[in-house]
Amino acid sequence: MPSRFAAIVPVLLGVLIAELALGMMTTLIPLDLAANGLKAGAIGMVGSGYFLGFLLGTLTCARLVRAVGHIRAFAVFLALAADCALLMTFTHQPLIWTGLRLVMGWQLSGMFLVAESWLNDKTDNATRGRTFGAYLLVSWGGAALGPLAYGLLRDADRSLIMVGLAFATALLPMALTPVSNPPLGERRRFSLKRLFNTSPMGATCVIASGFVNSSFYTLAPVYLERHGHSPHQIPDFLSAALIAALIVQYPVGMAADRFGRRPMTVVALSLAVLVSILFSLLGSAPFWVLILLGCLLAGVTAPLYGLGAGQTNDRVARSDYVAASGGLLFAWAIGSSFGPIVAGIIMAHAGVNALFVFLAVALLALSGFTLLRIRLRPGVPSESAYVPARAAPPQLAALDAPLQDAPLQDDGAEASGSGNNR
Repeated sequence: MPSRFAAIVPVLLGVLIAELALGMMTTLIPLDLAANGLKAGAIGMVGSGYFLGFLLGTLTCARLVRAVGHIRAFAVFLALAADCALLMTFTHQPLIWTGLRLVMGWQLSGMFLVAESWLNDKTDNATRGRTFGAYLLVSWGGAALGPLAYGLLRDADRSLIMVGLAFATALLPMALTPVSNPPLGERRRFSLKRLFNTSPMGATCVIASGFVNSSFYTLAPVYLERHGHSPHQIPDFLSAALIAALIVQYPVGMAADRFGRRPMTVVALSLAVLVSILFSLLGSAPFWVLILLGCLLAGVTAPLYGLGAGQTNDRVARSDYVAASGGLLFAWAIGSSFGPIVAGIIMAHAGVNALFVFLAVALLALSGFTLLRIRLRPGVPSESAYVPARAAPPQLAALDAPLQDAPLQDDGAEASGSGNNR
């Protein structure tokens, strides 16, 4: 096995197994809480706990990695994630689950930081595109298989035990690797204020991506369950949506590079508004219709992160790509932290169909803002590559396109990826 390939296999295996566990929890949490009589507001609160922890992780996890090194930090993050999953079997109280999910979000933010920093160090400019293409496929593939794995077990406590075992198993490939830790680079930051000053449209689009996608994946299972669809069908719905989101990334990216990021953003948002309205009207439709709508909605909202990040990167210097990706991930995490809890409260007071009415209104507002920015500020030639996002809701880490090996950033996110072959 070539030494470069041997150096990245452990982290890819670890991410694959961890994403499988995260995909199981994506389905498990809303279905279990709904089965125990919890309202959508409480379910949204639990969902937001993960993203709030992820947000905190983008600010703090790099310090731990800097203190103990990549391999030890990777093991610590996954071991603690396994502990949280197993502790969830002792009680199904939503406040406790919210706290455990917050801690888990912090830990897994650190895991993805280590993974992307490791891959950046162990690849070069000639192989980085292929490496991160494999990383995307592994990440999305694990996330899409997770709901199906839960569907086979069909029991919350047994599934949580399997999630804990998966997280514990995910640390083994990295713990056993003979490859040395990457060097720790200099600290750099790209603030949220600077993001907005650089590209108001890009920053807003990234925040909206987190807000909309986290709400959809957290609360769509509740919507389906309240409309009488079997809990055994819901994992199929989530897996289909995740696969659709993966399939569209590259075609949308190529179209954005050819026709422009903002025109593609308008097209994606317009379709998303239409599909959200259909969802609000067709909750009792045959399940195959809802799967089709779910795939369409996932397909037009998943690229929003990449479109927003691309607009930002079009306006920053190449030397700032890595730091900007950390700021973009922070912006995404802010939107993801508030989306499920706001949407859950609205569902609790206005009914389950209000989820998609709310999403339609949010997407329509973003469409109006996009058209306003097009009128106020001309676009720039697209020099940076489209930035494909990883699976939601587990995470949507910033995947950027630096032209040199990227050091570990103290803002808790790592740029990655190729140039134009994304």
